[in-house]
Amino acid sequence: MSVLAADFESPDILVLGDSQIPFGSGSAFLDFFSNLKERCSVYGEYNERVETLVDASVGVIGVRSTSLGSWIERHGENKNHICVRDKKWGVNAGVYGVSRFDDRKYVQIGDGEAYQFCESGQSAFETMFRSDYYDPKLLVLSFLGNSSKAWAEDISVAMNDVNEMVAQLPNDKACVFMTTQPVYKSKTVDLRVRAQENLQLAFEAIGSNCAFVPGATKETIASHQGNPAYFRRKDDGSVKDPFHPNVKAAKHFFETESPAICRAVLQQLERPDLSFSIR
Repeated sequence: MSVLAADFESPDILVLGDSQIPFGSGSAFLDFFSNLKERCSVYGEYNERVETLVDASVGVIGVRSTSLGSWIERHGENKNHICVRDKKWGVNAGVYGVSRFDDRKYVQIGDGEAYQFCESGQSAFETMFRSDYYDPKLLVLSFLGNSSKAWAEDISVAMNDVNEMVAQLPNDKACVFMTTQPVYKSKTVDLRVRAQENLQLAFEAIGSNCAFVPGATKETIASHQGNPAYFRRKDDGSVKDPFHPNVKAAKHFFETESPAICRAVLQQLERPDLSFSIR
């Protein structure tokens, strides 16, 4: 691993996700988790423990073509989606908040002191959560897309991924796992709902410390699926990108899902084994 800059400081709240973050959701994640007290009190999901995160720094990182497996694999194609330079664009991630340590919104994981996640023989989780590097008080994971087919078709794949995630994440982190927003096409949404169901069963069976929040709900599917206004469109009005909801969609998603997300955060803040003092 390259030498870290002396002034690198881990965000207090860290959000890791897939391509939905750089292609529409990143600013919504940053806004929500930078304003937890305001957001959660509006929906009645609030207690004094939220005060511990009022002044928390927030970093949001979304890496394209990734899912949970990309962060837990120690070698191979899944890890390469994080650690091998994007041949077309030269960058593979969108960053927001304090994770944006320079003026660039888009970065390549592996370049710069804030994105050294690619040690040989170790997973990205194992590398970034080493003792002298990333140390968030609250970790938020947001994935579904690239693992949907595997999770939907075989619950044992979901079980294995969750089990490895639990083994690799530090126990002293409050953790929320959110599945991503519904997409445009009903066929894809149906597949992802099956994947989400199996993933949730895996979380329950294995007993992860992470609170689980389903992103594909009756309400969010109704608002997103088949709604061209929530996706990038061509000049003729047809949908250009059916997989990545736009900023308007992300804002609506967080309005709809705020109570569930707040409940999950509060559940984590109430864990008796954790301390939440902010620097």
